[in-house]
Amino acid sequence: MTGVSPSAPLDALALRPDFPILSRKINGHRLAYLDNAATTQKPRQVISALAGFYATMNSNIHRGIHTLAEEATAAYEGAREKTAAFVGADGAKSIVFTRNCTEAINLVRYSFAPQRISTGDEILTTIMEHHSNMVPWIQLAAERGAKLKFAGIRSDGTLDMDDFLALLGPRTKLVCFTHVSNVMGTINPVREMTAAAHRVGATVLIDAAQSVPHLPVSFKEIGADFMAFSAHKMLGPTGVGVLCARDGLLEEMPPFLTGGDMIREVTLEKASWNEVPWKFEAGTPNIAGVVAFGAAIDYLLHLGMDRVREHEEMITSYALSRISECGGIDIYGPSDTRLRGGVVAFNVPAIHPHDLATFLDQRGIAIRAGHNCAQPLMSRLGILAAARASFYVYTGRDDVDALVEGLREARRYFGR
Repeated sequence: MTGVSPSAPLDALALRPDFPILSRKINGHRLAYLDNAATTQKPRQVISALAGFYATMNSNIHRGIHTLAEEATAAYEGAREKTAAFVGADGAKSIVFTRNCTEAINLVRYSFAPQRISTGDEILTTIMEHHSNMVPWIQLAAERGAKLKFAGIRSDGTLDMDDFLALLGPRTKLVCFTHVSNVMGTINPVREMTAAAHRVGATVLIDAAQSVPHLPVSFKEIGADFMAFSAHKMLGPTGVGVLCARDGLLEEMPPFLTGGDMIREVTLEKASWNEVPWKFEAGTPNIAGVVAFGAAIDYLLHLGMDRVREHEEMITSYALSRISECGGIDIYGPSDTRLRGGVVAFNVPAIHPHDLATFLDQRGIAIRAGHNCAQPLMSRLGILAAARASFYVYTGRDDVDALVEGLREARRYFGR
């Protein structure tokens, strides 16, 4: 790893040589990658770990006693231990590997929630949720005859805590909310929300897809029952997600999928299940991806999550200031960067976000455009879509400057 001093602020430009893709030219321009909330780029260390697995120890896990199988199993389970330590979980056995954050949430929806939700019960979430933490509960409520409630937001994009608290009650059985909004960047007070939900006896699931990669997160300190996140949003490969569970909960839950490796014994009449967490990891998992995810965690630990957060707060503050200088651009979410992650969603009046994103791409600037998998939030904001710039450890002021210059050029081009 280059350009890293344990006591100094992160130097995004010094880190960039670790990321091969950032040396690409897009349409003749330096790549300014500002779509990190969708997925992050991968450092050489992660790419090497992925290739190294296949080159040196490729084998299935848990099932063989030969050298390759034992090495692969040790690497896979070592990544589980790293993951548990990284998020302050109760231990390695509280970590289940899935395909992504969406599957981790659906594991709770199909394996845990149906046993707890009955007719007349209530599920509480928020209007700012990603579809992955909304659609499962819409379906579950319809199937079980439960009522789904949504806490609103204030005009500044922060959660309306008064509304959230008022919606909690004796019928509330499940409370599911995002830690950081993928649109507005809003950082929710998850410990306070969890404590309030527990006071009424509800179970809490946190969508941490946009927080674990960007903030120091301790699952035990938050006190939630479940937490879900994805590897690919934190320098790791695609195809790896994580469900973190409070001690004891996984033991109570039936398997989500059945088949190989999740069984203890099978006869012609019945089957019994493996211990947790393997009970929930049926079939051959993404072994190489999990091993490479361990390398991503090592990379972030070397950087230090406090410094990752400090860097993103600085870049976000700079971006908000520079975009505001353009005048007449609608920016969504809190203005106080202490209350938001490294995400800035905005609209340039009279320019559709898709047109804007296409225009910027011609200048090597990659942003997101559309409803960002949050259509109910878009409706609440009174828009159909938004442009979104999102940042990470390799994002520098030069990326933000390129974006702002691109916005000015777009206005000239479209006559706006």
